Parts: sequence; structure tokens; C-alpha cells
Amino acid sequence: MSAPERIPPRSVTSVELLTEGELTVRGRIREASNAALYCTVTHEGREATCVYKPVAGERPLWDFPDGTLAEREVAAYEVSEATGWGLVPPTVLRDGPYGEGMCQLWIDVTPETELLALVDGEEPEPGWKAIGLAEVGEGRTALLVHADDERLRRLAVLDAVINNADRKGGHLLPTEDGRLYGIDHGVTFNAENKLRTLLWGWAGEPLTQEAVEVLATLREGLKEGGALAVRLTELITAAEVDATRARVDALLASGTHPEPSGEWPAIPWPPV
Repeated sequence: MSAPERIPPRSVTSVELLTEGELTVRGRIREASNAALYCTVTHEGREATCVYKPVAGERPLWDFPDGTLAEREVAAYEVSEATGWGLVPPTVLRDGPYGEGMCQLWIDVTPETELLALVDGEEPEPGWKAIGLAEVGEGRTALLVHADDERLRRLAVLDAVINNADRKGGHLLPTEDGRLYGIDHGVTFNAENKLRTLLWGWAGEPLTQEAVEVLATLREGLKEGGALAVRLTELITAAEVDATRARVDALLASGTHPEPSGEWPAIPWPPV
């Protein structure tokens, strides 16, 4: 018998495989705050590894309705696809061994890629953007920085649109082919401003022309009856869809990356 065909990310086939394939649990990802299961999915001679997060394994949160995190993960993927940037791995909502949940393609990471660092001094070196000062022990502080990388800048725009309340360093997955993916989007799309991220390096700076064009495309898709609006309505509340429209409009009106509001902790903890 021949080995199953391995399916690359960002293909129609990968979404079909995640949706239709037989899901087999291989282990648990213990670092995750909610139940996250490492699985294989097989269908018609094709196979992929994936993460399955059953709704039944979600911990209650005070500021998000119970049992909605899986749908928010899928909604983040839908917005990512609408941007054309492909920043979120293929993600679907499906039934599994422990009930309905989110199923997302597993991404193999290139570990030597450096996107975050702690450095001495008050200003970042060329090629880096400052996030803020961090305590490193014994009364010492260091400057937390992230790479001045167009992939991260695109992700910062996506996070502003989906109102990501938890963009940590461990959620950034660089790959051998030069792509960058973001994962763990369960706490997104809140109708209230919850943006909390490590990607503040461009705060207040003008958006790139590419970002402006992408946001304009999102605005069209989010209009009443638009394809993206219809899809999101299946996954999040009408108020949250309206808030997403408002965030896109605000970004286009300001023409700049958002800045911390001061009403919510700006940086997630722990940052990694």
C-alpha cells in the first residue's frame, strides 16, 4: 500500500481534507490553556496532521460567551483568507471524537527564525521595532523588540481587524518556505476593544498602501449581504460583525496602525 499523500497548506484540498477526513487523536498539546489535541486526518489516500480543539474542552471566560472559541478561530481564518495574505492555517468547524470543535492544519515551524528579542538599551537596532520595557529579574529591565518584518506587519493589521486579545510570541509560526502563520484566535471579535498584542512596533505609523487596499476589500466583503459578512454571521454575533465593520472603517479613516487604548492591558502575559 502506498503512503498517504501529504497535503500542503493553503490549498482547497487541505480544507476539504480537514472537513471530510477521518480524525484520529494522537496526543494532547499540554501547553494549551484549553483542550488541544494533536491529530491526523485522512481521506481518499490523503493525510495531514492537525490540531482539534473540541468545544467541550473550552474553559469559561468572563468576557466571551461560553462555547464560542472554536467558531472565532474559524472566523479569523475566514477574514485572513479574505485579505489574500493567508496568515491563518486552514481552519474548519467539524464534528470529532469529542464533539464539535475547531480543526486546523498543523504547521511545521522553522525554529531558527528570530522574530522577538530582549535587548539592552532604550532604542532598537535597525531591523527591529520596540514593544516596550520588560522586567528580566534582579531589578533589571530590557527592551522587548520584534522584527521589522512585513509578514508581522500584515499580521498586526489582521489582529486589529479581528480584535485579537492574545497575540503572543508562541502564536507566531515561521515556516521553511518563508511564510508566517498566526494561530490561537479563540479570543477575537469581541464587540469591545480588546486588542492585546506584541506587535505594537508600528503603532501610530501610516498603514502601507497594500494594507489600505486590503482593508478596502474587506470593507466591501463586510457590507450587508457581502460574502464575508454572510460567512461571519454564521460564526459570530451580529453585534460582533458590526464591530468588525467599524474597526475596518476606523483603520481606513485614520490611515494608521492603532495605538494602545489604555483601557486594556496592551501586552499579553506571559508574552511568549
